[in-house]
Amino acid sequence: MESIASSQVSYIIRIQGKDHVIVLEKNEHLLPKDFTVYSYAEDGSLVTEQPHLQEHCHFQGYVEDLPGSSVALSICSGLRGVLQMGNATYGLEPLESSTSFQHLAYRLEDMRTEPLECGTPHVEPGLPVGRTLRVSDGDFVHMNRNQTAVRDGMVQLANYIDSMYAPLNIRVVLVGLEIWSQRNLINTDGGAGEVLARFVQWREQVLGSRRRHDSAQLVLRRSFGGTAGMAFVSAVCSRSHGGGINYTGSSVLVLASIVAHELGHNLGMNHDDGRACYCDATRCIMNSGTTGSRNFSSCSSDDFEKLILSGGGSCLLNVPQPDEAYNTPYCGNKLLDVGEECDCGSDKECESDPCCEAQTCRLRQGAQCADGVCCKNCQFLPAGAVCRPTHDECDLPEYCNGSSPVCQSDVFKQNGHPCRAGHAYCYNGQCQHYDAQCQAIFGSSESYSFERNILLYGDRFGNCGYQGLGYRKCEIRNAMCGKLQCENVQTVTVFGIEPSIIQTPIAGTKCWGVDFMLGSDVPDPGMVNEGTRCGENMVCLNYQCVSADVLKYDCDIESKCNGHGVCNSNKNCHCDSGWAPPTCEVRGYGGSVDSGPTWNGEESQLWLSLSAIPQPFLQVFAS
Repeated sequence: MESIASSQVSYIIRIQGKDHVIVLEKNEHLLPKDFTVYSYAEDGSLVTEQPHLQEHCHFQGYVEDLPGSSVALSICSGLRGVLQMGNATYGLEPLESSTSFQHLAYRLEDMRTEPLECGTPHVEPGLPVGRTLRVSDGDFVHMNRNQTAVRDGMVQLANYIDSMYAPLNIRVVLVGLEIWSQRNLINTDGGAGEVLARFVQWREQVLGSRRRHDSAQLVLRRSFGGTAGMAFVSAVCSRSHGGGINYTGSSVLVLASIVAHELGHNLGMNHDDGRACYCDATRCIMNSGTTGSRNFSSCSSDDFEKLILSGGGSCLLNVPQPDEAYNTPYCGNKLLDVGEECDCGSDKECESDPCCEAQTCRLRQGAQCADGVCCKNCQFLPAGAVCRPTHDECDLPEYCNGSSPVCQSDVFKQNGHPCRAGHAYCYNGQCQHYDAQCQAIFGSSESYSFERNILLYGDRFGNCGYQGLGYRKCEIRNAMCGKLQCENVQTVTVFGIEPSIIQTPIAGTKCWGVDFMLGSDVPDPGMVNEGTRCGENMVCLNYQCVSADVLKYDCDIESKCNGHGVCNSNKNCHCDSGWAPPTCEVRGYGGSVDSGPTWNGEESQLWLSLSAIPQPFLQVFAS
């Protein structure tokens, strides 16, 4: 990859007989300092490389005297990229045969591509999204097994995608790249839903412990019939579902639109189809068909805002570690760079900030902090203040530590922990059971599942996922893991969209099912949730009823936590009130090594001094 010393460049480009001045600035935050490339040797061993690519050649900018224009170009060897000028979008690339730096500019709308659709069904602030890309063996072979070409192409792709998200005040950072250089590490046969399920499972089991990231996208050189990709909606911070799969054709610009679309699903964005959305282009990125568009609609912006307000984007609010700084640090960029105590932005933005000095990015006199859930009125909240309360019996609380404005990382009860009086399992912080899912869809506390689910036909109202271009018929043993069926329905769905509803009389009762018609690239919210108990020691996973052993629940509460706690998602004991971590063996205040302290020092001293007085009522107080 060619090194470009200047951080700002400009070019004059003639398009349709008119000269345009393109003003560009290097995308300084595109790659972190520890950007990592993973590949595999012939013997299958993992090869890790950290190429120093900060002096790269990927730029973003605008067309001079053309408000609303945007440009994303790689200037490594010639100019390659995309220009948004009014309602027209142009691709730009060098003419390989030219000896005089000639380039070809063409309207993306004129490109002939195979009509593809997103496989995710449609449901009617500046945040860095850390992404990793996976390149399949097929795409690697297509590039003549040239790892440098693959790497440069994926960095170029990330620059394009970042420029699409910038108007939403979202920045995309490529934190890592994995090239399956010898063979695909998952089976890529079957339908898009099957491949997506295998990929996110591989991500959770392998990638999750290797590299911190918010979303992982798999790039495949194969299509799934008419489906260009698939991703889970609102799953950007999910350990088990934060990913997507994408089909790559011949154009990196079209691929950028596809990946931006699937990443949009992870960020809570639904399809624009059938909604009253404002869009600067004929069709925007979140249209269900591949459009090559670079614009997000007003609906996409609203969807993302809802994700953040609901807490679904909590991982995007994490304070980056010093070695994860993506931008060239400076005071006023609203990012907490190394050496800064705070950063409230420009002088005007800082006028209303009582905690931070705009010119120095230092805390004002007497201030301990400037922002964060554990910061109030410029002071740390005391240790033991709840900063993330529980939202489910399978969730666990987190507490401020009294010396930081940041809440502890989110943890929950270990997957497989029994809940609902032993009739269900905890899975990713929620007690998964049919009744709750019926109530979530139909909004009635009297809704409950029809536990003799016999809608096995393989149509949109009774299926066990996708198979090729159609629906997979459920086998009898998997019937409880397919399309959710509910009884005693009194209200229509509460999702805010109008789905198709089917009512089927079975065995003297009425059975209700829904089809949200979200499209083939979005997993259907009308299906039974993964982690739902489907029999004795059985659980739903990938629309199949399998042994609950797959959850790998290995917590012996009696021996590990001395009978006074539960195991959390990090396999550490979260102790009951009255017992101390890490093993819940001695008296204390509960919590875990991950949750933060459940008490403050003053309360501790008071408890210790009082408990030393031999009065019976103090024993009750101590517990």
